[in-house]
Order: sequence, then structure tokens, then C-alpha cells
Amino acid sequence: MLSRPTESADERRLIKRFRKLSAGDRQTLLTLADFLAQRDAPESLGTPEIIEEPRLMPRPEKETVVGAIKRLSQTYAMLERDALLNETSALMSAHVLQGRGAPEVIDELEALFAHHYSEYRRKHSPEG
Repeated sequence: MLSRPTESADERRLIKRFRKLSAGDRQTLLTLADFLAQRDAPESLGTPEIIEEPRLMPRPEKETVVGAIKRLSQTYAMLERDALLNETSALMSAHVLQGRGAPEVIDELEALFAHHYSEYRRKHSPEG
């Protein structure tokens, strides 16, 4: 495989590993990459004047863990991704690597996002 001049060794290694994954694992990796990329999005300066409310979306009957992370990231778009990264990654790993059931992991993801949202409200409330 010829590499492009701007391609780093890490990029080549990632592409090589990506190609060896199943379709489902590729989707999981892409979702995690999207999640990580969102944390670097520029944030508005200062404290918001109005506390953002979550955009509640119903939980599909047969939702995947990847789908739940996407749904919850959209529902709680105001949350900082860095604060959620470790716990979300741990739950995703528990599902993918340890075989924990999707409904159980999704329940925990929902609780995690709700907890971080309550912290967001507390932090941004006028009472502070």
C-alpha cells in the first residue's frame, strides 16, 4: 500500500486496523470517532444566559448501543463531550468486549447523560 505524503504512521495504522473490522465494529469505531471529534468543536465563550433544555427523543424498541450514543448526544447536545468520554467509552467497551446486553448498557448511558445534564443545570443556574 502506498501512503500519501501527508498520511502519518498513526493514520496508516488506523486504516489497516479499520479494514480488518467487521461492518458492525466499523460502525462502532466511526461512532466513537464522531463522538471524540465533537468534543473539539468550538464552544461559545462564557456561561450561557439561558440553560439549554434537552431535545428528548423516544428510545426505539430495538436500539443499538451505538444508536443510543448518537441519540443521547443529540438529546444532550449542550453537554461537554470530554466529561462524558471515559464513562461512555467504558460502557461501550463493556458491551462490545465483555458482552453486556444492549438494553442494560443503554439504561446506564441514559442515566449517565441525565446525571451530567443535572450537573450542567446546577453549574449554569443563577444560584450557581
